Parts: sequence; C-alpha cells; structure tokens
Amino acid sequence: MKNHLFDGLLSNANRQKTLAYLEDGSEQAYGALISLSGRLANVLVDIGVTANGRVVAQVPKSMETIALYLACLRVGAVFLPLNTAYTAHELEYFISDAGAAVFICSPTQEKALASIAAKNGAILETLGESGDGSLIEKCKTAPEHFATVHRAPSDLAAILYTSGTTGRSKGAMLTHDNLLSNAMSLVNLWQFTDRDILFHALPLFHLHGLFVATHVTLCAGGAMVFVPSFSVERALTHLPNCTAMMGVPTFYTRLLNEPRFTKDLVLHMRLFISGSAPLHKDTHIQFEQRTGQRILERYGMTETNMTASNPYDAHRKAGTVGFPLPGVQIRVCDPESGKELPQGKIGGLEVRGPNLFKGYWNMPEKTAEDHRDDGYFITGDLACIDSDGYLQIVGRSKDLIISGGYNIYPKEIEILLDEQSGVLESAVIGVPHPDFGEGVVGVLVASDKSLCTDRVAEDIRYKIARFKQPKELVVVSELPRNTMGKVQKNSLRQQFKNLFQKAI
Repeated sequence: MKNHLFDGLLSNANRQKTLAYLEDGSEQAYGALISLSGRLANVLVDIGVTANGRVVAQVPKSMETIALYLACLRVGAVFLPLNTAYTAHELEYFISDAGAAVFICSPTQEKALASIAAKNGAILETLGESGDGSLIEKCKTAPEHFATVHRAPSDLAAILYTSGTTGRSKGAMLTHDNLLSNAMSLVNLWQFTDRDILFHALPLFHLHGLFVATHVTLCAGGAMVFVPSFSVERALTHLPNCTAMMGVPTFYTRLLNEPRFTKDLVLHMRLFISGSAPLHKDTHIQFEQRTGQRILERYGMTETNMTASNPYDAHRKAGTVGFPLPGVQIRVCDPESGKELPQGKIGGLEVRGPNLFKGYWNMPEKTAEDHRDDGYFITGDLACIDSDGYLQIVGRSKDLIISGGYNIYPKEIEILLDEQSGVLESAVIGVPHPDFGEGVVGVLVASDKSLCTDRVAEDIRYKIARFKQPKELVVVSELPRNTMGKVQKNSLRQQFKNLFQKAI
C-alpha cells in the first residue's frame, strides 16, 4: 500500500548510502534509519497508536527523532513536535488540545511530566539525545519489518503549533501532500542531488529543520552533517566537508563576526540559504563581500510551508524573498477590502497552492476567518511586489515577534507581566537585535515605586521558555494609545529601536 509522504521522501534512498555524519565521528546509512523507523512503528502500534492518533514529542535532536517521525508516518499517525524549551505549564496546553495518544519526552524530564501526561490520558514514553529512553529499549525486541499503512495525499501528517495574536496557540494541520509537494519543489528549485552534503544545525521541532532541511535531503537522496545545534566552531569545523547550508539570519551574523570565516573556507560550497526571519540587507551584502557568495533568502510560514524563494541560477536580490514556488500563487491585497493592489503597493500578503495547510486544529471559525472565499490564505504579513517582480516582506500586520527564527506572540508574555506585583500594565514588542533579528522587550508601567525589573524577570523565568523571555524590561510612565485606547506598539518600537544597538 502507498504511503504518500513516507514513500515520496525515500523514493531516492540508497540503503547502503550514508545519510548522516554525526558529531561523534560515526555515520548512519539510509538503511539503518528505515530499519529503526520500522521497529519504532511496531512499538507505537503495540502501545496503542492508531491511524490519525496524535503523537506529541518534546525530545532532543537526534537521528532517532527523525526515525520516530518516519515511524509516525508509517503508522498513519499525526506527528506533533514541540520546542524543547517549553515549560511544563506550556506543555499541558499542547498535550490537552491535541488529544495526544502518546507524549514522548526526554528521560531527564520523565518524572516532572508524568502527571501531566496522566492527567490528559496520554501514554508517556521517553527518547534521549544519545538514543536512550523507553522507546529505544522497546525497539530492541521489536521487528524491523512493518507493513506501512496507506495514506492518501490529503491525509493529515503533522500538526505544528504556531503563535498568534490571541492567548490560544493554533495547531496548523499539514497534509502528506502539503509537505511532499513542497519538498520536491525545493529539491528542484535549489538543485539538490544525491551528491549534496547539507550542514544541518537547525532544530527538528521547527518547520525549517524538519520539513525543509531534512525533507529536502531525504528527497534528493543526499547526506547531511548532523549536529545538535549551531555554533561558530561547529560551522568552521564542518563546512569544509559540506556543499550547502540552511540557517537563520543569526547563523550568518555570527559567522561574519568570526575572522576565521573566510572565502577559502567555503570555496567549495555551492549554496547558503536563509529563512525563518528577515535577513538584513547589510548582512546579505557583507556576506557576499566576505565569501563571494550571495545568500539565497526564501520565505515561508508554518501554515504555508515554503512560499517564495530567490532563484538559484539568477539574481538573488537583497531585501527580497524572490518569487513564488512553482504552483504557488501570491497576491498583495488591501487588508480591509481584500481587493488586489497594483504592483509596488504595500498590502496584506495572501497565498494559495498545494503548500497551503488544511486548517487550524479544532478551530474551524479561525480557519474560515483567515481564508478568502477563493481559497487564498491571509498571512498577516505586509508585503509588496517590486518593479522586477520580487516579493518583499515589509512588516507584519500582527504583532508577532521573530527572534532567532522562533515565533513569539506578545500577549502570552504580557499576561505574565501584568500579574507581577508592582506592574500596572505592560506591552511586549520586538525591536532590531544584531544577533537575533528581533529582541523581545517588555515595556512596563509601574503601579507603585517598588517595581523592580530584576525581580519581575526572575519571577517569570520558569513560566515561559527562555527564547520568549524579554531580553530587556523597561519602565515608562504610560503606554502610548490612540483615540480608541489601543496601545500604539509602533510608537514603542520606534522609541526603543536602538536599545540593543547600544547594549551590544
């Protein structure tokens, strides 16, 4: 029986070929990954996972994590990877909202999270970064042969939770064809082959690391240098053995700050790709001056996968994200009327195509609200199409913050800040940061003179993931508002736009 995504991802796999070069010097072949996915699929079925069952995983980056994802596809289950920085308080919402059949965490977190899994009726299993944990232990006696379940292109493959402007995170439902069609387009567009070796330093809980970097590698039958996370030292060590790199702007700014990162070091590299956050034009220019290569910037979001990309074999225009992928349609519209705007005018970006998600999990009203009657998705990003036809993202109509490639929505942080003693009200904004693209700033209004920003920072430290925590807390006498009483965050962003330039 055909499993649309699993079969498609591995259609060019040579079982004897090396897929991953690991940091400890070992290698893993395609065949080993496929065998492990079969064992894990048998384990998942044995513990009660069925087709369409949700498997929620907050686990470290490892090849076993990729095998787990493939096992979910083979069972016909729905994979839900979660940021490893999420706290127990945050995890409970995702496990409950998804109706998780199984929750998988690191062995080090098993005791802390057992009660949450039990409370929500989810079976608890573990998977560690070194291949330890209960799942791998059970694999030792599980057969590697598994009769992969039939899945059609329209069947659900994954749910990724994405931020928004309200207090409830939304689960974007991604189908087998959403993911496979996008991966195949990228392989062709970026000219990946089985000779490529990708420097893979991205997390696997994010669209970029799993559904772009890993999918493209698998579809092409290529290989990757697979490291736990990005560091300049890792990049300097491994880039000489690679042909391509995918990263967020932070990776590139850190490399440019290192004198040892030279043109000679990357002379053999054919492609550097940046995404997940806007790449500053200066970074683009400096990178070309240093290496002689132009970074290829692309654009996507959780709900749309990859939407646009600068061309591989034509001009890559700094400050733009290029053209829509084959089969993908975009338009720039007046946000109020929905009327398409002339070229060069700024408006709301809307997208339609095979890359577009199925809808928000258990949120039919929100799904309908964010779609036009003709099937276009309202992204919430402000954009324009320039005179050369390149798409330029100029801002966001929503208050979403993207820091280090991660989406952060302010309301969640504002709720926590407003609960703190001595805080009358708060506004959370993102302002330019030389390393992270945007840095989170909490702007506070004090209710009395006892307000201490250090104490506030400490009080919220264990309640939200580290990447969401404000890098600075500042106190103002009042928040700027319009005549309707709405806080003017644009004014705050302007006021504090140089905050991190001065601090770093």
